[in-house]
Amino acid sequence: MTRNGPVALLFHALVVIFMLAPLAIVCLVAFTPENTLSLPTKGFSLRWFEAVFHHPDFVQSFWNSLWLAFLAATLAVALAVPASLAITRWEFPGRGFLNALFLSPLIIPHLVLGVAMLRLFAVIGATGSFGWLVAAHIVIVTPYVMRLLIAAISGFDRSVEQAAFSLGASEATVFRRVTLPMILPGVTGGWLIAFINSFDELTMSIFITSPSTVTLPVRMYMYATESIDPMMAAVSALIIGITAVAVLLLDRVYGLDRILVGQH
Repeated sequence: MTRNGPVALLFHALVVIFMLAPLAIVCLVAFTPENTLSLPTKGFSLRWFEAVFHHPDFVQSFWNSLWLAFLAATLAVALAVPASLAITRWEFPGRGFLNALFLSPLIIPHLVLGVAMLRLFAVIGATGSFGWLVAAHIVIVTPYVMRLLIAAISGFDRSVEQAAFSLGASEATVFRRVTLPMILPGVTGGWLIAFINSFDELTMSIFITSPSTVTLPVRMYMYATESIDPMMAAVSALIIGITAVAVLLLDRVYGLDRILVGQH
């Protein structure tokens, strides 16, 4: 039997349905006119979406998460680009250690990171600071950017750079006009993945947020412990929609296949 046989296709279809069914149910529940979590059997309503936008705590938490994810993803890319170039292109003492250090947050549970960050911020007196919250998120999203950038740089044809050098271009010019454009799909894909992971982070954030820096996932968790109305489904549907639009735009601009293989 070939890999593309009917049994394999059926298996893949069931896997896709299994993964997408919970998201579809959440989105359907978000349109219910009822006061409880139920599928909209009596028509569709936008009442819970309106309730979200009229809830000041959710609106403020959304902006907190948006700025937090934007800053964390942007600074993670700024840190990961030179680090990935150094690790990929040069041999130096501690190269393996540096690579492992940048990727280590992938294997450390976020619960452990949250407790460690809470203790660290308490010692240095930075509890409740938005800037230190950004720094904590940089730690957990940088490995995702590193993996895509290392793949992009590893598949990079350096003869183009050598041609630019032979024509008299400086290192800064070559990086800005040759290297960066050719690894841009990896940079953009890494930024988007970092943004999504930072925006959705709950486990670590719940330890280090303050009343003025509560993120949207933390706000959702706090609300869910007090109420079971469909507002959580509406918020989740909005997040799913925003994420889907971002991925579709990225695919239209660069193509997800090129980003995943790290080639331009």
